[in-house]
Amino acid sequence: MTTIRCSSAGARSIYIGASQTGGEASLVAAAKRGQQAAFGALCEFHAKGILHTLFRITRNREDAEDALQDSFLSALVHLESFDGRSSFSTWLTRIAINSALMKLRKNRASREIPMDEPAGAGDTLLRFEPTDGHPDPEEQYAHQQRQKVVAGVVRDLRPTLRNVIEIREFQEGSMKETAQRLGISLAAAKARLFHAGAALRKAPRLRAMRQGRIRRAA
Repeated sequence: MTTIRCSSAGARSIYIGASQTGGEASLVAAAKRGQQAAFGALCEFHAKGILHTLFRITRNREDAEDALQDSFLSALVHLESFDGRSSFSTWLTRIAINSALMKLRKNRASREIPMDEPAGAGDTLLRFEPTDGHPDPEEQYAHQQRQKVVAGVVRDLRPTLRNVIEIREFQEGSMKETAQRLGISLAAAKARLFHAGAALRKAPRLRAMRQGRIRRAA
């Protein structure tokens, strides 16, 4: 179900082991240092409960799983913004709910827009961060500039990672559609998406952009 390579039993073992030593915070700290197994254990441990919440929102298993994958990717890219004021599960669940609501709005809009109507430029924007339904002009411009930076970083990824991002995020294909178009298994597509998120998180331009936003919020 998830993009994480470790098994559920392995993730639970890592999570329980950390809880007995430094608690969940130690896993978060390790994930921020770039340890993918730590981030995988956090997501894997909370995935079942969050997926249940998303299914209650979407009433569709595939949409719920897609929203879960979107939330993992968003959480990985923006991990530095987690400040510990709430629990990691609360933070991740909030991101996941946002992803599910965005998917519902997108599904509703696709039913209302005629098939021959051209898509607007905004339709190609990445969905790595929630958008404000009523942004002020300054914030809207800043959001567009951030999306341009992200798009530029994606273009610099190696082809196998760039392709999965372009299909999943730019063209908004489901995970199943992404796997089919790439000619790979669903599990492989999820793994590539996870590794693409890790690569984006390490990109200097995105790191500088995130740090700038954190300093402004402080």
